[in-house]
Amino acid sequence: MKKENGFLISAWNSVKKFMDLTTLKFLAVGVVNTLVGTGLMFVLYNIFSVNYWISSASNYIVGSIVSYFLNKYFTFQNKERSAKQVICFIVNITLCYLIAYGLAKPAVSAVLSGMSEKVQGNCSMLVGMCLFVALNYLGQRFFVFKKE
Repeated sequence: MKKENGFLISAWNSVKKFMDLTTLKFLAVGVVNTLVGTGLMFVLYNIFSVNYWISSASNYIVGSIVSYFLNKYFTFQNKERSAKQVICFIVNITLCYLIAYGLAKPAVSAVLSGMSEKVQGNCSMLVGMCLFVALNYLGQRFFVFKKE
């Protein structure tokens, strides 16, 4: 029983490390990004019939600009001004986008193979969004805006 308690305490301490005020601020910024970027993505895809990749990329281009400034100054309270940081942010966003949406599309298509392409596309974008948020948070917190 002691080993189990030690493991549980260790696991809880690890969770607490991620669930702090910074996490809550990141999630609040995410709500703003979601309202702006996701609205744009679904309008482009469903109303204007713009393809999956352009629709989802538009979300992240617009959302990333908003995200950079809100997360830099509000979430992570980072005062650094450097081209390196901007490049790291762009690399992080790009990798998170490619990984999240690259995994989501084939996975959802396989699971929902009997559904229409529109349903598969919408579900893929939702799954991609969730993966992106998790990967992006880790990248921004521990790579782009990490505290020295």
